[in-house]
Amino acid sequence: MSKIRPDELDDRLDGGAPFLLDIRPVDDFEAGHIEGSRNVPVYGALGRGDDDALREHLDAIPADREIVTVCKMGIVAKRATSILEAEGYEATTLAGGMSGWRGYQKGSIGYRLRSALWRLR
Repeated sequence: MSKIRPDELDDRLDGGAPFLLDIRPVDDFEAGHIEGSRNVPVYGALGRGDDDALREHLDAIPADREIVTVCKMGIVAKRATSILEAEGYEATTLAGGMSGWRGYQKGSIGYRLRSALWRLR
């Protein structure tokens, strides 16, 4: 399963951008999200192991584009990415989720440390 770092995603948002699938709850999405993201609030259901919650929304997810899944920290998004891959989608997880994205946007020390670790893997 592949991941994309926030800086890599940012570089790709200008050109042929991937489809950004934000799976967080509606309130979290409305409080802040990556511009152009589509919210399918299945975070809680996936966290409880209900994979069908995402499968019920596949008609809203384009099959002809790369999908980048976004959640709070990137953990539940990995599950979404796995489900999408099993369904034949080209899917990637945003490393660090919205926390990583916000850290990248702010240039925080925490993000820079996490980013260094991601590059070592």
